[in-house]
Amino acid sequence: MPEAAALTLVPTPIGNLEDITLRAIRTLGEVDLVLCEDTRTSGRLLQHLELKKPLQAYHLHNEHQVVPRLLERLAKGERMALISDAGTPGISDPGFLLVRECLAQGLRVECLPGATAFVPALLKSGFGAERFSFEGFLPVKKGRQTRLRELASETRTLIFYESPHRIVKTLTQLAEVFGPERPASVSRELTKLFEETLTATLGELAATLAARPAIKGEIVLVVEGAKQERTERSSKYDNDDADATDDDPEAND
Repeated sequence: MPEAAALTLVPTPIGNLEDITLRAIRTLGEVDLVLCEDTRTSGRLLQHLELKKPLQAYHLHNEHQVVPRLLERLAKGERMALISDAGTPGISDPGFLLVRECLAQGLRVECLPGATAFVPALLKSGFGAERFSFEGFLPVKKGRQTRLRELASETRTLIFYESPHRIVKTLTQLAEVFGPERPASVSRELTKLFEETLTATLGELAATLAARPAIKGEIVLVVEGAKQERTERSSKYDNDDADATDDDPEAND
């Protein structure tokens, strides 16, 4: 039997609680402490699983402060699970810092397979999945337009996470840089009752969602990679004044 991991990254359902794995349930039941983004959200999950475990908040705003103490406890033999509010921890969520420091101290880290939002969104898009680039969230302010120009000629399928209140602006900006005819797919409320995937061009998706009174649910945006004839478009933007665009507050939000 291999030595039990000191830290285990445990994916949790992104919407449908039936997506929790048997191995994840067993692991959560065996550890001494569960690290989570929001103790209220994770507390409801553990209650549903009929598990009683101590919870400790571990999120973007406190991870640098709590990691040293967590490492001390792990080194003494405590076992911990790291979860996020939904999906696999460490993917656009805190986790990297703790994993890196555990490995640096020779502490065994394990990551269970399980739910993550971008995989079903990618496969449902109908675009090529043999080569893709997961971009997570685009920069909100400085560097946003520069990053879009860099990605305009990328031939791999592109995957982004986006919030509902910013999706229309993101689609509009992508249409401006990539071209309004570039095929794309928007998936929201994945695995939930009102799951929805819209596939059209960037321009069409921007217009469709702009006409809605309200958009709810976290969103995965998948954009087809650039074809050879499209790469010429990006060269036009390379000659623009990037710094001037990046400093435009409206363009960066």
